[in-house]
Amino acid sequence: MIVEILLIAVSVSMDAFAVAIGKGLTVKHVTAGQRVTVGLWFGGFQALFPLLGYFAASTFSKYVTAVDHWIIFVLLAFIGGNMIREAVFEDDEENARETSAFDWRHMLPLAVATSIDAFAVGVSFAFLPINIFLAVVIIGVTTGLFSAAGLSIGNVFGSRWQKPAQIAGGVVLILIGLKVLLEHLGLLPW
Repeated sequence: MIVEILLIAVSVSMDAFAVAIGKGLTVKHVTAGQRVTVGLWFGGFQALFPLLGYFAASTFSKYVTAVDHWIIFVLLAFIGGNMIREAVFEDDEENARETSAFDWRHMLPLAVATSIDAFAVGVSFAFLPINIFLAVVIIGVTTGLFSAAGLSIGNVFGSRWQKPAQIAGGVVLILIGLKVLLEHLGLLPW
């Protein structure tokens, strides 16, 4: 069962990994503290949401899964659009203020948006013979590591092409949100 949990952990961490890459595109220099911050936010929420889903399986799952794709789409489209707006309309001096990009106002919506699908995973865990606490630790650690790596990967590419990379990062977030929405609406052929 550990292998299955690890595979699930890798699969649910991919949204956070992609968003972390987008975040890394917008930062001129990534510090170890920023890697830890991103890892804790994304890993923490990826661990929290399956736990919540596990305990709320019978009560709330039908309500959340009915609108989760809309929540993800709106959050990612808003954040992505804001990244594009900042790249196009704000001057370089404003973009240099990177520390606020890792405060709770920026990280919370990203962490929530990338973790909503983990809630559904937690719901499915409620119907399996699984140690939920071991599962959420594995999911959280895996996502944290992937997110920290994604931040660094995005930074390697973004530090060279700051504004175009920030626009690309915003577009990627919007496309991830759109993909989630279209998948849930059954409009994608795969």
